[in-house]
Amino acid sequence: MKSYEVNFDGLVGPTHNYGGLSYGNVASQSNSQQSSNPKEAALQGLAKMKALMEMGFQQGVLAPQERPDVAALRRLGFSGTDAQVIVRAAKEAMPLLVASCSASSMWVANAATVSPSADTADGRVHFTAANLNCKYHRSIEHPTTSRVLGAMFANQQHFAHHAALPAVAQFGDEGAANHTRFCREYGEAGVEFFVFGRSAFDNRFPAPQKYPARQTLEASQAVARLHGLRDEGVVYAQQNPNVIDQGVFHNDVIAVGNGEVLFYHEDAFLDTDSMLAELQSKLAKAGGNFQSVCVPRSAVTVDDAVRSYLFNSQLLSRPDGSMLLIVPQECQANERVWTYLQELTSSGGLIREVKVFDLKQSMQNGGGPACLRLRVALNETELAAVNPGVIMTPPLYGSLTAWVEKHYRDRLSETDLADPQLLLECRTALDELTQILKLGAVYPFQIN
Repeated sequence: MKSYEVNFDGLVGPTHNYGGLSYGNVASQSNSQQSSNPKEAALQGLAKMKALMEMGFQQGVLAPQERPDVAALRRLGFSGTDAQVIVRAAKEAMPLLVASCSASSMWVANAATVSPSADTADGRVHFTAANLNCKYHRSIEHPTTSRVLGAMFANQQHFAHHAALPAVAQFGDEGAANHTRFCREYGEAGVEFFVFGRSAFDNRFPAPQKYPARQTLEASQAVARLHGLRDEGVVYAQQNPNVIDQGVFHNDVIAVGNGEVLFYHEDAFLDTDSMLAELQSKLAKAGGNFQSVCVPRSAVTVDDAVRSYLFNSQLLSRPDGSMLLIVPQECQANERVWTYLQELTSSGGLIREVKVFDLKQSMQNGGGPACLRLRVALNETELAAVNPGVIMTPPLYGSLTAWVEKHYRDRLSETDLADPQLLLECRTALDELTQILKLGAVYPFQIN
């Protein structure tokens, strides 16, 4: 039976703004308080989805969250009508209103961790929503994320869903941004690679000194248990705390993998040699041939990697066995990074081609091509069981483009977030979106 890696990209929400909410994310902090363009952001994301679909890759879409999150503001003591809650929050606690308006759910690499049926004990595809408890504006996402994923992958014969881990620092979980799967074929058993920034209970592991390590070892281990993964099919590795302190807040800012290939920076991990040896050994036992491409610091510095998002790229397998790298325009604008990529693709190695996309609106807020997609490996039967409304097709692309053009503003500043009319606009748009994607009632305003 044929199997696929399906990329489900996050649809940018109508409240996309530059709130500067993510401490440790250099781009987010650098562009704080600038005016954003939600319409352009959503169209840029859709253009990437369409391009990958036209290249022959399986492509899906994941709906955004309801924002502003009035229920979250009510839990923090604001009362009255929805409009009154927003006006009062803007007057008394603008940072909380900004957080409640964040469109960060667009970066669905943080939505969940996914294990395919070939790896799990019960032979189902498993999803664990990420608690994202390191940042308040992201910690409020997982209830809606779980409902949306449940509506997309509803067939219990094929799909299993787990609630987010306990929302405490010891189990900080940032989802697939710190998880990669290696395999010979997507439908065969593989090795799941969990990268953590610190241990909550074992002080033998060093921790960063400046920025927080968002993923704990204990969270990764818990997800592996929930998914029923075999010990021989799991490798845990620690992210280099020094690169976290340089702005590498997730592993997908310093490494990306797919199939049998890991593309990573020389300074990405601690104990790199032993980690690579373990991946090589375990994938070999699963019938695969693990290969790695190391980018030396002499060619690309960590600062280059963070500013260009070289590693926050999509590494895609083509039918001839070669790899295609999807990168943001910022890679082309960085002379050292672009020189390296030209040398890489002309060397006849594993990565043969680079395609560049304009994702400036997302990039300025700290998310590149890899942040925007959640990878789900599915066999033909499982793919047929996915809600067909979320699988990208030319007609769906047309419908979503028209939907964005109809509902999105082309400029959004912090003061606009205080406009109660924005909430009405967002709810109207999302209600229509659930019909386009055939999701049913997944948003709080549709349920309550």
